[in-house]
Amino acid sequence: MRTLSLLLLLFFSLSAEAQSVGKISGVITDAATGDPLPGASISVVGTTRGAISDADGNYFIIGIPIGTYDVQASFVGFTTETRANVAIGSLATVSLHFALTEGVGGLDEVVVEYERPLIQRDAIGVPRVVSSEEVASLPNRSVAAVAQVQSGVVSSEVATAPIRRAHDETAFSREGYAHIEENAFRAAFDHPLSTFAIDVDRASYSNIRRFLQSGQLPPVGAVRIEEMVNYFAYTYPQPHDAHPFSITTELGVAPWNPAHRLVHIGLQGYALPASERPPSNLVFLIDVSGSMHSHDKLPLVKRGLELLTASLRPEDRVAIVVYAGAAGLVLESTPGSDQSTIRQALDRLRAGGGTAGAAGIRLAYQVAQQHFIEGGNNRVILATDGDFNVGVSSNSELIPLIEKQREAGTFLTVLGFGTGNLQDHRMEQIANHGNGTYYYIDSEREAEKVFVDELGGTLFTIAKDVKIQVEFNPLHVAAYRLIGYENRALAAEDFRDDQKDAGELGAGHTVTALYEVIPAGAETSTAVRAVGHSRYLQTSLTSHATSDEWMIVRLRYKAPDADTSQEFTHPLVPHLDRTPSENFTFSAAVAAFGMLLRESEHRGTTTASLVYDLAQASMGADRNGHRREFLALVRAYQHLADQLAEAER
Repeated sequence: MRTLSLLLLLFFSLSAEAQSVGKISGVITDAATGDPLPGASISVVGTTRGAISDADGNYFIIGIPIGTYDVQASFVGFTTETRANVAIGSLATVSLHFALTEGVGGLDEVVVEYERPLIQRDAIGVPRVVSSEEVASLPNRSVAAVAQVQSGVVSSEVATAPIRRAHDETAFSREGYAHIEENAFRAAFDHPLSTFAIDVDRASYSNIRRFLQSGQLPPVGAVRIEEMVNYFAYTYPQPHDAHPFSITTELGVAPWNPAHRLVHIGLQGYALPASERPPSNLVFLIDVSGSMHSHDKLPLVKRGLELLTASLRPEDRVAIVVYAGAAGLVLESTPGSDQSTIRQALDRLRAGGGTAGAAGIRLAYQVAQQHFIEGGNNRVILATDGDFNVGVSSNSELIPLIEKQREAGTFLTVLGFGTGNLQDHRMEQIANHGNGTYYYIDSEREAEKVFVDELGGTLFTIAKDVKIQVEFNPLHVAAYRLIGYENRALAAEDFRDDQKDAGELGAGHTVTALYEVIPAGAETSTAVRAVGHSRYLQTSLTSHATSDEWMIVRLRYKAPDADTSQEFTHPLVPHLDRTPSENFTFSAAVAAFGMLLRESEHRGTTTASLVYDLAQASMGADRNGHRREFLALVRAYQHLADQLAEAER
């Protein structure tokens, strides 16, 4: 009888809670064309409730307290629209559609955050350096953007951090990004070998999306072109031999420089049937410090982990460790079949306190080791805004711990959330050392992509320490440069060194890499890094005099439980008369967009219009709408560039 009473009490409590909140749903479109606007922001003024529209412009907001509110919809390059006095009642869903008009609303006054001195212009346009003391007291709207537009590309002589809206309260944030030294062209005669570890991280693209959707240009350090390219799915063939992945190569004209060629390399991981997937031993390591309080942090973490939990099987196990002022075990390792217990533990999580990240990681690894599954998938999944600010937290102490656990068979996946504290470089670094993947999650839609679509692959590693080495034939290739992968570069001798850590490939996942190539004899003004001539190298070229191969691609990898690598090769003989594939054209569009955002010296004739046209011509099936969303981001970038140019005139 007591149990029945408690159940009834819980039922009526939940019913009362459900009746005290309401919902809003609708569609955001372009008023001129009627096209959906993916990535538009919708907010309920005066609350923490909001949403981002999906690829079809749809949005859905839940948990809104009963009352009357103003609801705003905004998108970069469009005027913000407000619906006043929207009445939110219980149970029923309010239908609210927005048709936004292109205009300059919301970007007349912008703020620039600098890593170098902040510049302010007076009424007649004379610039001066603003002191750090003045910055602390400046009202946001008194700071003007210092940017210029050259050939449709936003560039800046002093700005290295994002351009922000005047009303953005996070304008002077503590986010951390690493400096990236962009790959230069290398002479194939002097440096025929190019070696790098694969990278299946996706964080950079979704992080860039966050900046652009809020009216900002991302910091240059946030733009990792290989992660942008690899955010998207490509249609490569499944492997049909003993190796766990296939390789596809293609060569065509570089869209931004017709005198150059673009090499496309694609890997397709074996799609592991559910019946063959090993059992998982997962430990959710969740940051519940005070900085995780906002709606785009801990609530989004919980929603994403609920989605992942739904895919667990009885043979899988889950534990939950949290850290704030101290680390603690919230849920003992629990079978995946006990969904209600796992969800209840997630529901109880609340944010507050400091951040003892190192202590949390140690406890998470300890729990993972206690329930280690031989031959299984043993993994810690860290969800945080990256703000490790209490306790032992230096990389020199964390990374050896992570590497030791990696060698013992427990890998680490890192999920970044939120705005203001994101320590992007650090999170990417520890994921790389932990044989894992780094994602950034900025919306519920991205949470679904990562937790449902992506983690289903990366949770099951099919090949580890995957390395690629390309040898270029100087008879056909004068020079080359790898686009992106700057922080994954390896020395040539590392390729066959099985002690050298490299990237992991998950079941069903793809990896794409691009090289820009200067053909032998091509007329180009591009500077090439060379070291001079060698009579011995020149003599050795005679053995390739009749070869049609432009390059040979070598791959090395280890099986998930192996210590010794396997190697196979794939020569590339170009067929320039073939029409470029959708894979080739779309990846080129994304890479070109990355070069725009980085203000790359190698961007050639790239403009936002060129990027848009390339992407639009190679949309493919686009089942999840991610490529359509990319088009919207390119438009947002162009609107921002145009408005910054107007502000400077």
